[in-house]
Amino acid sequence: MSDESRLQLNVRVSKETILQLDAIVEYYQENTKVGRIYKGDVLSDIIDKSYQIMLKQKAMNRR
Repeated sequence: MSDESRLQLNVRVSKETILQLDAIVEYYQENTKVGRIYKGDVLSDIIDKSYQIMLKQKAMNRR
């Protein structure tokens, strides 16, 4: 992904949330073979997966 398609997001989160994110990043780093893993990539992955789940739930509710 090129830098032109990326935006910076500045947010305030609790210390506990940062520690949880660090643990998730470490887990991704240990269990993937793609090289260096960044917090932004992990957050993007989590958001994308959550979004897909939301879309499926919305589709189920419309039936």
